[in-house]
Amino acid sequence: MTFLAAGLVTALGGCATARVDATAPTALPSTNPMSPTPKPVAQTQVPQVPPPDVARKVPIPAGTLTGLPGTGRHLALTDDDGASSEVVGAYIRFARDTGARFTFFVTGGFDSWTDHKAELRPLVESGQIQLGNHTWTHADLKSLSTEGVADELSRCKRFLRNIFGVDGTPFFRPPYGYHNETVDAVAADLGYTTPVLWFGSLSDSGLITERYLVQCARQYFHPQTVIIGHANHPPVTHVYPTLVEIIRERRLNMVTLDDYFVTRRA
Repeated sequence: MTFLAAGLVTALGGCATARVDATAPTALPSTNPMSPTPKPVAQTQVPQVPPPDVARKVPIPAGTLTGLPGTGRHLALTDDDGASSEVVGAYIRFARDTGARFTFFVTGGFDSWTDHKAELRPLVESGQIQLGNHTWTHADLKSLSTEGVADELSRCKRFLRNIFGVDGTPFFRPPYGYHNETVDAVAADLGYTTPVLWFGSLSDSGLITERYLVQCARQYFHPQTVIIGHANHPPVTHVYPTLVEIIRERRLNMVTLDDYFVTRRA
């Protein structure tokens, strides 16, 4: 099963567009930039997600990735940005408490990543959470010179390596989903040969209701999909039990991109 073309069309009709995430952050204030101080995250007992079940890894297909090729019941949840330190921390606890596996696409300029270095690095080292490159300032890469694109990706790459011991290659996510041949060529020179977009979205780059977020999860949580969410606002942190229920009801296996694909890193 492949979503490299059809997935984008399918996702356009529902909660959010499958390519363009136009309300994502555009600047990097020194404090929580995306919303007022979040309410404390409720300490709710969350059931466990099923363990990953990847019988055999598959090669990464050429071009832009929007889904998981092949057959199976895998779900790749990917979470962008990290504008809120509280939400990043809640995602880390979600992983620890439930066994959830997912990929963070890190915007390196946000303080949340260094705030949670101690808790996050062990999960990265174990492979439960994967990190990918989402640039340094969440810039529209298509609007930059080749030097500007290289700087955005290189700064985040150095940050990931220095703080977490990984650099995210070969996966990067261009902010807003905006990329072209020039951007992809610059990224590939830095080791990022696979732009990762998505099939469906939780639509939470901006502040939305918990009900709407769950509606989007029910619409898009299907086998062999790549889903985009954001570590920016608290509503997602209040519905983790519901997300796990959907995953369990549909017999989905959460995987990181590294869980599913054969990668060859230098």
